[in-house]
Amino acid sequence: MNSKDLKFLKELTEAPSPSGYEVPAAKLLRARLEKSADSIETNILGSVHATLKGTGSSPRVMIAGHIDEIGLMVKYISDEGFISFDAIGGVDAAILLGTRVNVYGTGKGEPALLRGVVGRKPIHLIDPDERKKVTKMDKLFIDVGLDGKKVKKLVRVGDPITYGVGFETYGDGFAVARAFDDKIGVWIAARVLEEVKKAGGSTGDMIAAGTVQEEIGLRGGVTSAYGVDPLIGISAEVGHATDYPGIEKTKYGEAKCGDGPLIGRGPNINPVLFERVVAAAEAENVPYQIGPEPRATGTDANPIQLSRGGKVAGLISIPLRYMHTPTEVLKLTDLDTAVKILTRFVLDLDETVDFTPR
Repeated sequence: MNSKDLKFLKELTEAPSPSGYEVPAAKLLRARLEKSADSIETNILGSVHATLKGTGSSPRVMIAGHIDEIGLMVKYISDEGFISFDAIGGVDAAILLGTRVNVYGTGKGEPALLRGVVGRKPIHLIDPDERKKVTKMDKLFIDVGLDGKKVKKLVRVGDPITYGVGFETYGDGFAVARAFDDKIGVWIAARVLEEVKKAGGSTGDMIAAGTVQEEIGLRGGVTSAYGVDPLIGISAEVGHATDYPGIEKTKYGEAKCGDGPLIGRGPNINPVLFERVVAAAEAENVPYQIGPEPRATGTDANPIQLSRGGKVAGLISIPLRYMHTPTEVLKLTDLDTAVKILTRFVLDLDETVDFTPR
């Protein structure tokens, strides 16, 4: 991955965008593609659709990554200045204690970024029975180091909060960030559009979509699939890596970081599309893995498949360790590989392709 693309990935992951508050990430996507796409639209929910016009009559293809991340929301501010909060999306209360967070205040005056820590009374002051239990979210609080009057001036109920960590590379080609789920999908969609344009364009329209509110109900996927109305919609996502201790491969399958993206296969995935994506990977001579999906995937591929009279749905996922934590981990080569596969898939389409299962 070159330095420009790595910088874009870093900026995306560090842009604060919990579900319903995706504007910072949406701005980055629009800025990145303003010179590559023929048009860029943002719908009423906030999802971004960048379109590269086709040169012929092949099916319209949408590659979608959701730009929202899990986070927290301010629910109450005490007179002493401590903030009570609740989860936006699937936040694990067990990992919150002692976590550093960023509070994005929108109180009086200019927007304020406040550093905070998630607090609770220390273990010395907790009854022995309590020590064995996960502290519930409503028993935790955020300390921003300011008195109550100052906090209430800078912060309003409903303001978003994210984990206070950034993007880093480490080890042998690995990277860690708080929001690879699913900023990598947005990154992949944007990069495919750029590569398709560089190759002279595809015969059908190609849309790179940054969808919103996936973490709280796939809402952007529903509305983008309906509004854009592509024949083909592929969700670019993260999938659970199973290459670290404690994960049962007999239960969850095998997915290794660095062995290529997972190409989804199952009832949520059009079988003709699956075979064509596999063929694209083999034509590019790049590694890939098959991701078994025996039911609805829980990704934007699900609403895409069910939109209008039905769509050709697909899923390509990057193996990810420690999903929905401040330290999500992946291997960067898998992202570049996914771009090569999807670019080849889009360029190989023509008007004769029939995706009807037979």
